[in-house]
Amino acid sequence: MRRGEEAMVPEAEFRSYYGQPIIKAPIWHEPHMPLYLYLGGTSGAASVISAVATLTGHDRLALTARVTAAAGAAAGAGFLVAELGRPERFLNMLRVFKPTSPMSVGSWLLAAHSGLTALAAASALVAGRSFPRIPVLPVRGARALAALGDAAALAAVVTGPLMSTYTAVLVADTAVPAWHEAHRELPFLFAGSALAGAGAAGMLTTPRREAGPARVTAVLGAAVETVAGAVMEHRLGLVGEPYRRGGPGRLMRTARALTVGGALLATVAGRGSALGALTALSGLALTAGAVCTRFGVLAAGKASAADPKYTVVPQRERLEAGRTARAQAGEKS
Repeated sequence: MRRGEEAMVPEAEFRSYYGQPIIKAPIWHEPHMPLYLYLGGTSGAASVISAVATLTGHDRLALTARVTAAAGAAAGAGFLVAELGRPERFLNMLRVFKPTSPMSVGSWLLAAHSGLTALAAASALVAGRSFPRIPVLPVRGARALAALGDAAALAAVVTGPLMSTYTAVLVADTAVPAWHEAHRELPFLFAGSALAGAGAAGMLTTPRREAGPARVTAVLGAAVETVAGAVMEHRLGLVGEPYRRGGPGRLMRTARALTVGGALLATVAGRGSALGALTALSGLALTAGAVCTRFGVLAAGKASAADPKYTVVPQRERLEAGRTARAQAGEKS
């Protein structure tokens, strides 16, 4: 077609029968599911922070991280049960263990992680032997209880990273284009967001002079989340449009701004001697950014499921690529 000429045939409009989406949209509700994704990830990352803080002698941070991990796991489980509608539905998922099902593995992982973090936090608060600088009420058998809590905290270091990333596998193991096609980057996006959220929680609940590992974790997580999000949106091309447009796009841009701004504030706040306000602002910004990321990812998935083009165009491209590959193979033979 020459320049200046109008196309005789209009561009194709992607439709489905009776105006219905080609695939079924996710039925997960808000705020239940996004908050579960945030709290579960934060709990997992907080378990790792607790272990690092214990090894480096940051006793107060180790305690607050243990409590954060336990509270996050408990609250996240509560939101998951609310999403399911009835508590017995979660218990029914524990009747079998199916390694090939992310939902089954995730249910057992959540149950194990919740128990471990609860025991680790309770032992630290009641026994106090693992944190001698913190005045807590000693009880009979405190030494044994503290040892049991330390063992639980050590085991939670194994379940923690899995808690931070398994939900990415869960959403990617669907037919939703914006999730399925992002299966490479989503684990890194969720892991970085979890580290940023857990680091922010440590900054908000620990005296600034003892929150050094939490600040480092928050900045590292913010960097991983930002890079993973940028790579994901660039690689997905057309399928990544929901992450850039409309309501989901606004959520993702807000999350990125809050995360980057919070990380910069955390870097500045760690250098001065009277920057408590900046530390609090940084922690709140990072927390809000982590929450917005989960809401944005969920909204982008719903948007991509509702528009047929995100399903049809990639299918056509794969079919065309297959035809080209077969034709080239035939020419070589």
